[in-house]
Amino acid sequence: MVRDFDAAAGWGVIDAPDVPGGCWVHFSAIATDGYRSLTPGQRVTFRAERGEQDGFDHRAVKVWTGDVEPPDDPVDHRRSPAYGSSLRLTFPDE
Repeated sequence: MVRDFDAAAGWGVIDAPDVPGGCWVHFSAIATDGYRSLTPGQRVTFRAERGEQDGFDHRAVKVWTGDVEPPDDPVDHRRSPAYGSSLRLTFPDE
């Protein structure tokens, strides 16, 4: 269950019996398309690894909200309508 999640900072803490003290979670570990955020009290399923992160002994490597674990295929962020950017550089002829 999500203990806390700060959407502006992009991280929070998940609690479960097999991760004493809580599990650190970054928004990039949330397996969903679009905006990635969690809500305190929300029930989630997750995979974690041992490793110190901001004072926690575990960090989530994948978090999902449905009954079935989504595939590990990376999300193609280039196709997301949430963000787009371009840059054009022009130099004067010398």
